[in-house]
Amino acid sequence: MSTLGATKDVVARGTVRSGIFTLGYSIEGEGKPALVIGSSVYYPRTFSAGLRKTLKLVFVDHRGFAHSSKNVAKSEYDLDIVLDDIERIRGHLGLTDMVIIGHSGHGYMALEYAKRYSRHVSHVVLIGTGPSHSPAHAAMTEQHWQEAVCPERKARLESDLQSLPAEIAASPETRFVTYCVRMGARSWYDHTFDASALWSGVHVNMDMFDTLWGEVFRDIDVTKGLDDLDIPVFIALGRFDYLVAPYHAWEPYRQSFRDLTVRVFDRSGHTPQLEESAAFDAELLRWIAAR
Repeated sequence: MSTLGATKDVVARGTVRSGIFTLGYSIEGEGKPALVIGSSVYYPRTFSAGLRKTLKLVFVDHRGFAHSSKNVAKSEYDLDIVLDDIERIRGHLGLTDMVIIGHSGHGYMALEYAKRYSRHVSHVVLIGTGPSHSPAHAAMTEQHWQEAVCPERKARLESDLQSLPAEIAASPETRFVTYCVRMGARSWYDHTFDASALWSGVHVNMDMFDTLWGEVFRDIDVTKGLDDLDIPVFIALGRFDYLVAPYHAWEPYRQSFRDLTVRVFDRSGHTPQLEESAAFDAELLRWIAAR
C-alpha cells in the first residue's frame, strides 16, 4: 500500500461559497484535469504521488464534508443541489474536458453529474461503487461476506465492532468516521489496516450521509439517463471489497452503458487507488489515453 498524502505538490487551495456552506478544494499535480468528488482533506491521501505527474487532481468537498454557517435542513442535501455545487466549483476553477472521479457513494455523484453536465466531462471513473445500496444489493454483499471470507477476517471484524456502540454513543456526530474505521475488515485487503490517519481532521455532516447513502443511493437507478450518455465509464473494484455488492453485481447493468470498462484489482478492498496504486494508476491512465 502506498504512503498517505502528497501535499508537497499542492498547486492551490481555496473555498467556494454555496449558500450556507463553504466548500473547500485543493489542486495537486499537472496534466489533464481530474475532479475528485468527496472530501478535499480525505481523498488527497488516497491517490498516489505518481498519478499527480500525469493528472491535475482537483479534490473538492461536497456538503457532507463542508462547514456551514447555521443549522442545515434535510432539503439542503438533495442530490440535485449537490450536483449543482460540483458544477459551481468547476465553473469557479474554469475546468473543461475533465475526468470526473467518485469513490464509493461518490461514484453515483460522478455518474449523475456527467449525465447532467456532459459537455464538461471527457471520462467518468467510479471506484469501489456498487450498482446501488438497495436491500437486494445489500443482501448480495452479506452473502459474499458469509461465503467468501476467511475466519481470521471475520474474527477481526467481530473484535473491532465490539467497541462500536460505545464509541458512537460517546461521539454521535462522528459516527460515520467511527463506522468506517471499525469496518476495516470489510474495507481493506489487509484486514488489520487502521484507516484512522486517513480520516484525521475530516469534518462530517451526518445528515448528508443519512439522506444520500441511506435513502437516495438505496433507491438510485444508475441506468436512468445512460441512453444519452456518450462518455466512456471506468469502474474500478476490489476483489476483497465487502462494503458494497461484489463486482459481478454489475453484470446486469453492462448493456446499458455505451462504453464501459471494468477492472477488478486482486489485492484491494474498497480503495484500490491506495491499496494497489501502481496497478490502479497504470490501468486508469491506459484507459484515458485509449479514449
